[in-house]
Amino acid sequence: MKNLALELIEAQARWLRRRWFLKECSVGLGSLAALELLAGESSAQEPAGPLAARAPHFPAKIKRVVYMFQAGAPSQLELYDPKPELAKRNGQLPPPELLQGYRAAFINPNSALLGGKFGFAPHGNCGMELSEVLPQIAGIADQMVLIRSMQTDAVNHAPAQIMMNSGSQQFGRPSLGSWTLYGLGSESKDLPGFVVLTSAKGTSGGASNYGSGFLPTTFSGTPFRSTGDPVLYLSNPKGVDGQAQRDSIDAIAKLNRMTLDEVGDPEIASRIQSYELASKLQTSAPELMDLSTESKETLELYGVKDPKEASFARNCLLARRLLERGVRFVQLFHEVWDQHGDLTNGVKNNAAATDRPSAALVQDLQRLGLLEDTLVIWGGEFGRTPMVQGGNDGRDHHNRAFSIWMAGGGLQRGMVYGKTDDFGFNAVENPVHVHDLHATILHLLGFDHTRLTYRFQGRDFRLTDVHGNVVRDILA
Repeated sequence: MKNLALELIEAQARWLRRRWFLKECSVGLGSLAALELLAGESSAQEPAGPLAARAPHFPAKIKRVVYMFQAGAPSQLELYDPKPELAKRNGQLPPPELLQGYRAAFINPNSALLGGKFGFAPHGNCGMELSEVLPQIAGIADQMVLIRSMQTDAVNHAPAQIMMNSGSQQFGRPSLGSWTLYGLGSESKDLPGFVVLTSAKGTSGGASNYGSGFLPTTFSGTPFRSTGDPVLYLSNPKGVDGQAQRDSIDAIAKLNRMTLDEVGDPEIASRIQSYELASKLQTSAPELMDLSTESKETLELYGVKDPKEASFARNCLLARRLLERGVRFVQLFHEVWDQHGDLTNGVKNNAAATDRPSAALVQDLQRLGLLEDTLVIWGGEFGRTPMVQGGNDGRDHHNRAFSIWMAGGGLQRGMVYGKTDDFGFNAVENPVHVHDLHATILHLLGFDHTRLTYRFQGRDFRLTDVHGNVVRDILA
């Protein structure tokens, strides 16, 4: 049998045959970019497959990304952005000029101001001010770039999550992880190039947060389950041994190749690859998910109490294991941060569950020598209002100013970037829009964000659409 990658390339080269063009010209032209991607990097010795590792536009600072997405929107005012003046004005109405042209998601904007609930102190050699509920993240302050001036367009969870992950509030755009995989391919031979781990509840934005949109589904994120088989139906049913399964996969692949030769649909190529990857996953996934080989010290570092119990801490450790095995993009979703009420207890409990494992992931990557070419991202879809909601202990959604942090290769260390006003309401210094963040991430990966494009429905699309500037001040 021919090398699978070679067969896929040969099949992709037949996409634009006359029959396919006449039958599917409305979408066939949109496959030109994928054709170039899938076939352009091949060589006589080692033909490139859809997920083969590829060179970026210019030398990259990082080669992998782990994104700890804190869905629900953590309150920057309780965690990352201390506001003494807001505390002093607690219970007072906000200045009228502050609210001009402002529309909150749910509350009356003219609600009383609410001071931060926790104390802040400087940490590390850089003196970064962080909340008392983040003692472990405070311990990696000298590794972090803390951006306090993030901005987004959306004010509700689903569209804001989708925008933070795909650059658009609309469904159907490829996610950041998919664009990364599309551009760089994967270094893993027996695991997906883009893996998704979820703790707490599912995200409001659903699969659009990690989907491939109009890119071939080969580049979609693969969700791994917390219990049972990492992927549904990974185990063979009773009565099916390895040889029977191999024979079945070969037969199905042969039929799929016949159809691929006939119609040239790129999704059939994705299907063939999915079957092959699923077969490899039967061996690689159980080994990946088995934390019994990790030392007691490592489990304690992450705060993993039971290696078999689903938790954010366990997912952080799994993320490190995935990155070690060549997975290009790992995304952790943890949706618990929507504190419209009971803010004090909610933030305290959520911080207790995420603080230690978040810091541990950075420390562990550094210990293994992986942090220097890995990007670690921590943040949600927007922030919380300086005004109160839910009696005297809650905050509404706020998109004008919020905080995220990053660590890893190509970044400054121990740096606070951007500034908000005395109430934490507006970004008043170095605002960073979601599009700017995406442009910067792609730059670290070695891409000019204006050139990483895919033609679909007659136009070239990109992650940043027609926006975005690289935030060069935070680059090393």
